[in-house]
Amino acid sequence: MAASGSSDCAHWPANVTVTEEYPPNLTLVQQRLGPLAVRVVDVRLTYVDPMPFEPGEFELVLNRHSAFNPAEVGRVLTQCGTFLTQQVPASFAEGLMTEFGAAPQWPESNPHNYVRWLEAAGLRIVDRREWTGELRVHDIGALVYYLKAVPWIVPGFSVDSHASTLLRLHSRLESSGSLMFKAGSYLIEARKPD
Repeated sequence: MAASGSSDCAHWPANVTVTEEYPPNLTLVQQRLGPLAVRVVDVRLTYVDPMPFEPGEFELVLNRHSAFNPAEVGRVLTQCGTFLTQQVPASFAEGLMTEFGAAPQWPESNPHNYVRWLEAAGLRIVDRREWTGELRVHDIGALVYYLKAVPWIVPGFSVDSHASTLLRLHSRLESSGSLMFKAGSYLIEARKPD
């Protein structure tokens, strides 16, 4: 999540804060953004936990693919502040998860719930957009790489423990040329009333 406060400089706010809790990313974010005077905060982002920021601290809060507490977002926004989030629904690559016996880790993640929660937190929905498409795989090695890079799709994934599934998918891939799974994302823009 990223947030910014007021600044005289139109292109870069004086108060830019980034939250990151995923350990592999935390060090990278600190290395890349620290020299730009960006405050990087290790925060556990959930639907219920508080955020360690002052009320009304930010004019803009951005969130991409992270959990967030809608009430906390409302609390840390200034009056007329904006919240913009891009999320993937729980159903993202659900067919792929099913192949491996996995289930969505965040089944409540869908635009309907987020809109409801943001409105309950006192924010006004300005825009909501949804995209549906497909995740297409042409190579079993690419699928292995993807599942290692995105560990929440199939928790505990390893080639050894999932070899039979990988072989079955590889066989399907060779006969059809690709594997296709339903994908999607959504964007919500919300504003705190004045």
